[in-house]
Amino acid sequence: MRLHVDQRHERVLELVRERGSIRVAELAHVLGVSPVTLRRDVETLAAQGRLHRMHGAVVWPGGSAEQVPRQAAGPDAEGLVIGLVVPTNNYYYPEVIRGVREVVDAHGARLTIGITNYLPGEDVEQAKRLIAAGADGLLLTPNWDEGAPRGAEGAWVADFEVPTVLMERWAPHGHPAAALDRVRSDHGHGAAEAVRHLASLGHRKVGLVLQVSPTARHLRFGHAAAVEALGLEPVPELPFEDGSDLSHAEHFDRAFAYLCDLVENHGVTAVLIHSDADALTLIPRLQARGIRVPEDLAVVAYDDEVASLADQPLTAAAPDKREVGAQAAELLLRRLTADPDAPAATRQHIDLLPELRVRTSCGSELDRT
Repeated sequence: MRLHVDQRHERVLELVRERGSIRVAELAHVLGVSPVTLRRDVETLAAQGRLHRMHGAVVWPGGSAEQVPRQAAGPDAEGLVIGLVVPTNNYYYPEVIRGVREVVDAHGARLTIGITNYLPGEDVEQAKRLIAAGADGLLLTPNWDEGAPRGAEGAWVADFEVPTVLMERWAPHGHPAAALDRVRSDHGHGAAEAVRHLASLGHRKVGLVLQVSPTARHLRFGHAAAVEALGLEPVPELPFEDGSDLSHAEHFDRAFAYLCDLVENHGVTAVLIHSDADALTLIPRLQARGIRVPEDLAVVAYDDEVASLADQPLTAAAPDKREVGAQAAELLLRRLTADPDAPAATRQHIDLLPELRVRTSCGSELDRT
């Protein structure tokens, strides 16, 4: 059970008092919270004079540097340069960048950034530029259309001589990048949770509308897996690959026609729409057609960038983008500050589960039986 902040503060004080000192990373692990959350707790308690911070560790008042665990008193992140390469600093990635920056700043390191704007080949060029400029390690989100490389694509990510962590990307077994550390959102789980929620409200036919994006593959898989696991009725699909050459307006026209067909001809009563920005465009069109939300069609959006701001707030699956950035930065900094004489730590593949945030776009008392 998650502790209230006051309870967590008391538990922090109890652990530090018992041990005299403890590393921040270990303390976060013991309490089951993110390093970012734990650092906020430590800052609050240190400001109150109830404990001291020292070289990546927390020390009970009256303690000294000699009490700090060897791992924490070892190489510090101060002076390190972290290179970050992401496709954009607009939709989705601002929170990822924020998570990275908070952790890098908290460790006393410096962040430099490269933006690729999804341009072909720009990811490797930005990574090389940051390394040439002095980056000690890299956080990378390569421009892979489906979130993973095809064939030998992207083998360059494993060729750098600095530690590298993938963010929101993965590589299949056998690919050189598969051996790298990575942190990503489990979008398939997010889609499955949306379907499960809709099924709990009595919906038996749940549609899916996707953007052409690296996320789409995982959403489609999670949706299909949940439909099968819950024994729901399959519905006609809208193959998202067929829309890759459509204009923005054509994409919405196609999605709108598809949704109308599902509701009017196939008895579909619920849908998962990626993204919530797309849902905000499609819902007024549906309502103008006479399809009411949620009475005729329950809607769950994916991403939760603006879903809560709709005139009818949208239930949404929300990847924790900030935590993706924070955990990726923590992982990279641990690599960079590890004792060079100690055995190398095991590589990690971390999947973070999106949260379903229930609002009003699904209803709650609908009888679909």
